[in-house]
Amino acid sequence: MELDILFEDDALMVVNKPAGIVVHPTYRNASGTLLDALRAHASGGHEPDNPAIVGRLDKYTSGIVVVAKTAAHHASLQRILQSLDSEKDYLAVVRGSVNVERGTISDPLLVNPSDRRRVIIATVGGNGRASETQFERVDHTDQGSLLRCRLVTGRRHQIRVHLASRGWPVIGDRIYGNATDEFPRQALHAWRTAFVHPVSGRQIRVEAPLPPELQSLLVELGLPLSVLRHGSLL
Repeated sequence: MELDILFEDDALMVVNKPAGIVVHPTYRNASGTLLDALRAHASGGHEPDNPAIVGRLDKYTSGIVVVAKTAAHHASLQRILQSLDSEKDYLAVVRGSVNVERGTISDPLLVNPSDRRRVIIATVGGNGRASETQFERVDHTDQGSLLRCRLVTGRRHQIRVHLASRGWPVIGDRIYGNATDEFPRQALHAWRTAFVHPVSGRQIRVEAPLPPELQSLLVELGLPLSVLRHGSLL
């Protein structure tokens, strides 16, 4: 797999992962993962250490993945990206017309004890983990809406579960949305990130362009691509 590198220096990389690629090897996906491609890139460039991916991105979600080049930088980046000073913004295309301009979803989440592949909203008094997603409606039609979502916490499947709980399932999400949805992937894209560089201390801001299939989806729903220049803050 050819890497789409958005930023790179001696300490870290930021890559744009396509949908359909698994981040880490698993028993079902032992090869052909993003980590395999990163290791090949490192060996070709004679990097001093194995690359380590910071955070997670679902197989069928596209966009930004941050990669540390050494173990020391990995620990630093984990702390930095988990802090409230970092920013992680996603674009989500959901079914239906979202009827509010912006808001915050803070329902706690837990892994479904009867199906550990799924995440559910915890009941009152349950043992769910605190979770917070801020969202802003960028544009909408009767057929669908484009939302900008900011992760305050980074729980597994957080955006997908939080939006589905409000009746706004991500298009193409066959787990938390319509199981028969014909769109070939989750219409969720890790769009922008901003964080302090672990070595230089300067602010890094990176944006991953929206892939062609999501651009086509916006056009199909009557949402002009010009909405991506939307500049308001959450």
